[in-house]
Order: sequence, then C-alpha cells, then structure tokens
Amino acid sequence: MSGAALSPPVEGPDRSARLIRTLTVTVLLQWMGATAIVPMLPVYIRRLGGTDALAGLVMAAFFAAGVLSQYPVGRIADRVGRRPVLIAGLVVYGVASFSFLLPITAPAAIGLRAMQGVGAGAATVASLAMISGSVAVERRGRAFASVYGGELAGMAVGPLVGSILGVRLMWLMFLVSGALSIGACIPALRIREPGGAGAVRPARSGPGGTGTGLGRVGVHRSTAGALVCGAALGLTTGVYEICWTLLLVSRGASGLAIGISWTLFAVPFVLVAKPSGWLADHMDRRTLVLGGIGFSLALCASYPFIPSVAALVTLGALEAVGFAAAMPAVQSLLTQGSAPSEVGRIQGLFGTSQTACTAIAAAGAGAAFAVASWLPFVTVAGSAAVGLAAAALIWRPVHGRVHRPVPSTGPVLAEALFEPVRAPSLEPAGVNGDEP
Repeated sequence: MSGAALSPPVEGPDRSARLIRTLTVTVLLQWMGATAIVPMLPVYIRRLGGTDALAGLVMAAFFAAGVLSQYPVGRIADRVGRRPVLIAGLVVYGVASFSFLLPITAPAAIGLRAMQGVGAGAATVASLAMISGSVAVERRGRAFASVYGGELAGMAVGPLVGSILGVRLMWLMFLVSGALSIGACIPALRIREPGGAGAVRPARSGPGGTGTGLGRVGVHRSTAGALVCGAALGLTTGVYEICWTLLLVSRGASGLAIGISWTLFAVPFVLVAKPSGWLADHMDRRTLVLGGIGFSLALCASYPFIPSVAALVTLGALEAVGFAAAMPAVQSLLTQGSAPSEVGRIQGLFGTSQTACTAIAAAGAGAAFAVASWLPFVTVAGSAAVGLAAAALIWRPVHGRVHRPVPSTGPVLAEALFEPVRAPSLEPAGVNGDEP
C-alpha cells in the first residue's frame, strides 16, 4: 500500500488538537460536579435515615453499575458511534443527580447512585475510545494525558468545595453536579463523526464491511498487560476510597485537611500531565507504567506506618506523579495494534477490569481496616505488585516505544503538541474534531 493511501491529506485545521481540547473541557466539567458530592454523600445517607451499612451499599452501587455496564457500553460505542454514547452518559448522570433533589428514601439512593455509575462509565469509555480511534499512535500519550489532566483538574476542585459546603448544602451539590454534567454536553456536541455514525458502521461491522455485526476484539500482548495494570490501579483506588479518610481521621486530621489531601493529589497530576504525555510518546512506555505504579504501591504499603498527617498529605501529593507517569502510557499500550473499530470494546474491558478491582478492594477494605489499619494497605499493595510482575512478563516481547513514522516532506516541529490525525484509509477513525 502506498504512503499516500496510509496517510491521506488532512483538510482544514488540526482536527486532533480540537478534539482533545473539546474532550478535556467535557471531562473537566463532568468530574468537577461528580466529585463534589462524594465527600459528604455517606453523611447525607445517614441524614435520610440510612445505616452505615446502607451508606456503604450506596457508594458501592456506583462501582457495581460500572462493572456491569462498561463493556456493553463500549460495544454500543463501536456500533453506533462514540459521540452519542458520550452525550447519553452525561445526560444519564445529570438526570440521576437531579433526582437526588426529590423526596427520596435512603434505599432509593442505591438506584440513583448506580444510575450515576452507568452515566459516568459511559462517558469515560466513549471519551477514551475517541482518542484511541482518532489520534495517531505517536500522539496518543499526550492526548490521553490531556484528557486525564482535565479529569483530575475537576477532581481538584469538586471534593474541596463539597467538603467546605458540608452536608447542609448537599442539595446545592446535587444541583450543581447535574447542571455541570448536562452542561458538559455543550462542548461534546461540537464533536462530529466523519460522515455520521451510519456511514462508518459498515466499515466497523464484520469482515469485508458487510455490516452484519461487530468482529471479534483482538487482545494483543500489549492490551493484555494493560488490562492487568488496570486491575492493579483499581485495587489501589478501592482501598483509598474507603481507608484514606479513615487513616487520616485516626491520625487526628480535620475535615478540611481531608478535603485538601484529595485536592493535593489531583493538582500535581494536572501539573505534570503534559510532560508525562510527552514521555509516553518518546520513552519506553512499559518502564513508565511499571515504574509509576510500582512507586505508588511502595507508598501505599508505607502509609499506615506514618504518624504525621502533614507527611501523609505530602506523600499523597507525591504519589500523583507516579500515577501521572503511568496513565497515559498504559492507555497508549492498551490500544497498540488495535483497529479503530474495536477500541470502544477494549476501553470497556479496561474500565471493567479497573472498576471491578476497585469494587472488590472497597468491599473488603473497611472490614480489614477495623482489624488493623495496616492490613488493607499492605494486602492491596502486595496483590497489585504480583499483577505488576505478571504485566512485566506479558510485555517482554512488546515494543515499548511508539513507532514514529518519518514524514515524507518537511521537518517535524518538536514543539508541536498535537499533529493532524493520519489514520489508515481502510480503518476510518471513530470521531474527529470538525466543527459544524
């Protein structure tokens, strides 16, 4: 196949850069509202007459719904397009948030929180699938870093505001959460799929483009290793969801200090997102993933043995650097060698792997903490380390560095953050950033 066929001319401005900016704004708005309700939600459930056990079920419903829905959502995204799934997820989350304003009972909150989990999971899978299907592989690290940076920027603001306003203004948090999620549809509507979803469906469906159904997903070694690493990330997230606040409280931390600790985790991630994306596009991504997650696991195992609140908050912020190094790189490896027509399902698999392990860790972490404060942290760190070793073995024959095609004419500007999408002509990208 000729070089011209592999890299068709790109019309108009830099579409990939526009797509990435649009998705970054979208996830920023959605996660800012989504995380604002989290710190005080268990207390709110108590105010509704629920027990601590019921509050735990409400929190777990979010993850359980994500486990059950993310792969089917990815399949739908591969069939009908990523933009419709993204917008549907944002709307579902917004409607669920508004529904908390109704005179509900504590058990009803389980269903609404599950509905939020479905909406958030759909938006995440669709946005990551857009990047995987539309951005050239040599630019995906920076693209994923930008989107994750938007997500963490929202998380830097949301929990802090929610902690300051407190449970008395929880109704306002639900209102703002729903409004931001619906508002995030405005930038998402700017995304245009080439020729519309119906025009590209035959190319996605089955051998020879017959349109009879989606083909099988190819799980390469790079994908398999990334799925294992996603599970390791999920385990650590699960223990932090339940035990981080408990650990800080046991050390005498105030509510404000707890809120600040969550914000200080997000801020360093946002600050180093751009360089971490560049590293993922230029270094061995396996080293970045294994080193970044390994650094996080070492800190996770050490936290329960540190008596100082200030030291815990500082180390938590430092841990964000490890996550920032790992996330763009693991996403780049996840879809390496995958066709654009299957990246929705692959992102669904990754989300399912990560969310399932988050739910498992969260389910057992509280009881383990009651036995001994070190038990959940050390157990999860050890289990995730075994997964990390398995990923290293799976990735041994995988090319860790991105293959960077040499341009036929003209120099490559090193300072250019994103370049136009250059996808094979026989594998159309799922979305692009064309404006109406």
